[in-house]
Amino acid sequence: MDWTAAVGAASLVEYERPRQDDKVLIVRATKKLLDRVGGPDLTDDTLPSTLLGQWYATSFTWRPQVVLLVNELTLLPVLMPLAPASNLSSRIGAQITTVLAAHGATDHLVESEAAQMSECRFGKTASRSMLGIMNEFTFLADSWRGPELDLISLSLRLAATPCGPLYRRSVSPDRELVAYIASVGS
Repeated sequence: MDWTAAVGAASLVEYERPRQDDKVLIVRATKKLLDRVGGPDLTDDTLPSTLLGQWYATSFTWRPQVVLLVNELTLLPVLMPLAPASNLSSRIGAQITTVLAAHGATDHLVESEAAQMSECRFGKTASRSMLGIMNEFTFLADSWRGPELDLISLSLRLAATPCGPLYRRSVSPDRELVAYIASVGS
């Protein structure tokens, strides 16, 4: 047996990974939300192409129903209408960029993130800590919502909330967003 050829072939197979040419936004959703949007379509080798990385999502039982998205890196909350659930994946990127702009992100950053979100893929939640953060934001949003439901204003108010995982850094998601953007140089 030619070991050089066998080892060479094995190393090619072992290190050859599928190339990801897609611009993908990854949303890790609760089972309740996944059931509404058609289930997970995320493969194990898919990586997020956005600067802010993965987002976590759940739905509220408000009337009208609302989705809460929380960024994994900054804990930035974004609220948006759930209906119609069939095209939620095509609307998430626009709502995220709207909230980023409302936080004062540069036009360059907003446009860059929007360009990287051309496709949205859903997966199952993978962090109990993120589920805890979403539960806290859900409780606060429920107590702060008024008769006129302004999801952008409520998202901004939630972002100013101190969060335990951020206490040693920036304390609140809005400040963490600014610090993170400054650290990556955008």
